[in-house]
Amino acid sequence: MYYALRVASAMCFLGHGAFGIITKPIWCNYFGVFGFSHETAYHLMPFVGSIDILCGLLILFYPIRAVFMWLVVWGLITATLRPLSGEPFAELIERAGNFGAPMALLILTSTKADLRTLTHFSSPPSAPDESKTDKARLALRIICLLLLTGHGCLNLLAKNALVTQYAALGFHDPQQMAYCIGIAEVCMACLILVKPLRPFVLAILIWKMGTELFYPHYEVWEWIERGGSYGALLALFYSLTPLKNKTGIKRHLQVIHLHEAI
Repeated sequence: MYYALRVASAMCFLGHGAFGIITKPIWCNYFGVFGFSHETAYHLMPFVGSIDILCGLLILFYPIRAVFMWLVVWGLITATLRPLSGEPFAELIERAGNFGAPMALLILTSTKADLRTLTHFSSPPSAPDESKTDKARLALRIICLLLLTGHGCLNLLAKNALVTQYAALGFHDPQQMAYCIGIAEVCMACLILVKPLRPFVLAILIWKMGTELFYPHYEVWEWIERGGSYGALLALFYSLTPLKNKTGIKRHLQVIHLHEAI
């Protein structure tokens, strides 16, 4: 769970930072929320992108809690700018993985509240903690519910970019396909919340990673930026250890203790 969420968080920063370097035109709308002109926005984009890339590299090579906390805040801010700039509210919740993955990692590795710990190396838990795992699992279920519901609603709203993708893939009626996929994704979201089974979560992960490959522009960076979605699903998959495996581990430990006692 730790490494899935850590790599996912880095992907969010690196993908988002790449768009800043590329100067993605739609970002002008988000800078416009703060009153910046298009010209100013294009000048600021590489600066913002460079900071994101630096944070992504820190997560990969020297992760500290402060960077994960910043990604939660920054991911929520950038997602909120979408509805504030006139896009559907579903655009916000569809990006729940961007701020949800680092949030789940902070829950999983939580320590005593101390400002000094913010600059400490965020290492994986030294021993399994069922309480932290349960809290992280619940957070991941909610995150996955949001990101799947958000994407499903965008399909139901026949978002132009999605309809264009389906048309490019050769579907005869791309709008009808968007509607069908939207219903399917909302159903997936509900099942994730009610009863997340490991094979089902794995199937959704494969579906999500596959469908995000079809963006007509910036394909690689679009796929990387959505790393939070993949990481949240993968971490949820890891958290759903079958009960029989837990029982087997307990029995194995009992045998070891008995052998040591003898």
